[in-house]
Amino acid sequence: QVQLVESGGGLVQAGASLRLSCLASGRTFSSYTMGWFRQVPGKEREFVAAIRWSGGSTYYADSVKGRFTISRDNAKNTVYLQMNSLKPEDTAVYYCAARWQSYYYMQEDDYSYWGQGTQVTVSS
Repeated sequence: QVQLVESGGGLVQAGASLRLSCLASGRTFSSYTMGWFRQVPGKEREFVAAIRWSGGSTYYADSVKGRFTISRDNAKNTVYLQMNSLKPEDTAVYYCAARWQSYYYMQEDDYSYWGQGTQVTVSS
């Protein structure tokens, strides 16, 4: 079992930056592909970014490419999402997700564990 706890959300103005963190329990964090998703009320959860367990390759949704950066610190069992140049349309609840040694990363079903989410609100 892996428990994920997100933090770092908040209310910011358009153009500002935020860094989300996701702390994972357990001693095998480096073997998990980690992803970030987001969801607004009435819409499906959508993929934002992922970082693979093997090699650390990163992947992004087109809507955040060039503005968001995903990274991980295996020594701290933490994955980060640096969000720059935030837009009102980035407003959502952001979720961290994990799956053991997975090569797939874009779909909700690709992940086994989820955090509780952290709210990000970007005002115009």
